[in-house]
Amino acid sequence: MSSGSHAVPPVPSPAPPQRHDAYASFQLPDFRWYILCVLTATIAAQAQVLVVSWQVYSITHDPLSLGIIGLSEAIPFIGFSPLAGHAADRRSRRSVTRGALAVLFLCSVALLALSLDVSLIRRAGAWPFYIVIFVNGSARSFYQPARSALGVDIVPRSLYANAVAWRSSTWQGAAVLGPAIGGLVYGFGSAPLAYVMDALLLVIAIFSVWRIRDIPPDASAASSTGSVVEGFLSSLRFLAGQRVLLGAMLLDVLSVLMGGAEALLPVFAADILHVGPEGLGVLRAAPAVGAVIMSLYLAHRAPFARAGRSLLTAVAVFGTCIIGFGLSRSMGLSLVLLGVSGMADNVSVQIRSLLLQTLVPRHLLGRMMSINSIFVGSSNELGAFESGVTARLLGAVPAVIIGGIAALGVVGATSASVPQLRELARIE
Repeated sequence: MSSGSHAVPPVPSPAPPQRHDAYASFQLPDFRWYILCVLTATIAAQAQVLVVSWQVYSITHDPLSLGIIGLSEAIPFIGFSPLAGHAADRRSRRSVTRGALAVLFLCSVALLALSLDVSLIRRAGAWPFYIVIFVNGSARSFYQPARSALGVDIVPRSLYANAVAWRSSTWQGAAVLGPAIGGLVYGFGSAPLAYVMDALLLVIAIFSVWRIRDIPPDASAASSTGSVVEGFLSSLRFLAGQRVLLGAMLLDVLSVLMGGAEALLPVFAADILHVGPEGLGVLRAAPAVGAVIMSLYLAHRAPFARAGRSLLTAVAVFGTCIIGFGLSRSMGLSLVLLGVSGMADNVSVQIRSLLLQTLVPRHLLGRMMSINSIFVGSSNELGAFESGVTARLLGAVPAVIIGGIAALGVVGATSASVPQLRELARIE
């Protein structure tokens, strides 16, 4: 080599990949208080659903009454959602969450009073329970978007996927404990004792939200003079322009609406599997057990490389499990199928939640969360009503099987009509 030649600079070695910290979100104090709120409020809600459904079915012995419970909550949940999303963007999300939890606490107290007044139940039947559930649904319509948007505010964008995984695992873990505890307290104690437990848990949830720092609303949303309707319509226009997000939300709402079997679990527990209220608690907990296992696994792994295909596959597995549950006459097999359905559903929930947090600007987040609540929350209640009506007409078993088949049809239709969702890769 001549003396005038230039030396080739050494090629820098690639930086070592950053180690995935599965517990990064828990380093934030606000997130820890937030998780405690999610845990306690969800246990209370899930236990209450089980106790109310068993009480109402014991009074009426009619599967349609279980559908009316869902409808009683879905009507105000949908009706108040535009106002709730508006409030979550224009007001302190912490204050809205705390106020909604206070109303949910009062609903637990009202259910306690109803359960102690046996003469009123004999005279009025299940109608007083439907009224309380209507108020409960109204409060939940404000609670869901405000709490969800608050959970986004308190973590940096770099931790969104990690926070979603832990929030989901906490919710699902509480959904395991709630029905199990509710069934045991009701079965070995009483309904009033279960409602006392609910009320105490909601007090803890209110305190937890109070400990989270108050984050002012986005300046553009707070100063906006638009009406509730205008704000809601602007959110719908935004969603219409997001084909992937819209496809994911429609996939979830239609599959749950068609394939929801949880509303009929009291019928299966009482008349098909013959396992009583204690067994009903275990059946209700089974999907959440599977979801907890899946969410803990997802919290410790990198995000999906092919999120779209994973989402469609998960919903297909969910529908298949629902069909199998409808055909099963074994408690053990039913638990396994419900558990796997919960694992599949959790994949869907996490991908959709990450899409929401990643694609939606902060000033629209509350309203978009309210729309998501309509899609997700009302699909459960309307699915419960659909299942109740179908079970009344055809029987519980055909209702569940038909619902599972319909969920598979939704997967095929979504895959064909929204190719962008099918081709979705890693969500950054």
